[in-house]
This record gives sequence, structure tokens and C-alpha cells, in this order.
Amino acid sequence: MRPGPAARRRELLGFATAGLLAYAVDLAVFTCLRGPAGLDPLTAKALSFVAGCTVAYAGNAHGTYRGCRVRGPRPYALFFAVNLAGAALQLLCLAVSHYGLGLTSQRADTVSGAVVGMVPATVVRFWGTRTLVFRDAGRVGSWTG
Repeated sequence: MRPGPAARRRELLGFATAGLLAYAVDLAVFTCLRGPAGLDPLTAKALSFVAGCTVAYAGNAHGTYRGCRVRGPRPYALFFAVNLAGAALQLLCLAVSHYGLGLTSQRADTVSGAVVGMVPATVVRFWGTRTLVFRDAGRVGSWTG
């Protein structure tokens, strides 16, 4: 049976809410680790990424997809891999802009990595989360049933 428009909106809203909360945690942890804790930027970012992924997984598992079956014995590992794929897309957009197109200002880096790169990354994360990590009877990764 096909989910109606209201179910689709709830799924998108739940996914977006979990993602925004995860983004806020990622940013806060990075800022604290980079500033007061004095960690180097790559270590701080790696740890903040894990914290953000954990929050996003919890929000989706206990919120957005709470009625869905989890795929496989290690759903968090799969969720983490999906999020790494999204992060790789963001880095690719940044690399193309910075090194390929020569747009090297801080503003260009921010726009290409955090704005332009966020679009395909979010699409991949949404598709991967609903298709590879969580699934519902009759719905495996599509709204068409």
C-alpha cells in the first residue's frame, strides 16, 4: 500500500529534524574540541562527525523510522557508512570547487562544501537511511509501495 502525502511529509520532517539536531551537535562538539579542548582540526572533526552520526541515528531509529524493521545485524555501522558517503560527496564538491575551479576563498569553500555539497549529500543520506538501514513491510526505499 502506498503511503499518502501526510506520511511522506512526516518522514521528510522527521529526517530533517534528526539531521538538523545532528548538525547542531556536530558543530557544538567541533567548536568545543577545537577551542577549549585544543584538539587539531581533523581529530576534532572526526570526533564531532561520530557524535553527529550517533544523534542522527538515534533520532531516526527512535523517531522517524521507529515503526520500521532494521536491516542487518549492525544497523549503526550501515548508517555510519551511509553518512560517510554523504560526507564524501560534500568533500568532492569542495575539492572540485577549490582545486578544479580555483575558487579558493573561505566563502567559496563554505558555499561549495556546506551548501552545494549538502544537497547531494542529503539526498544520498535520505535514500540510504530509508533504503539500506530502515525498511518497512511493503516499502523498501520507495514511496511507490
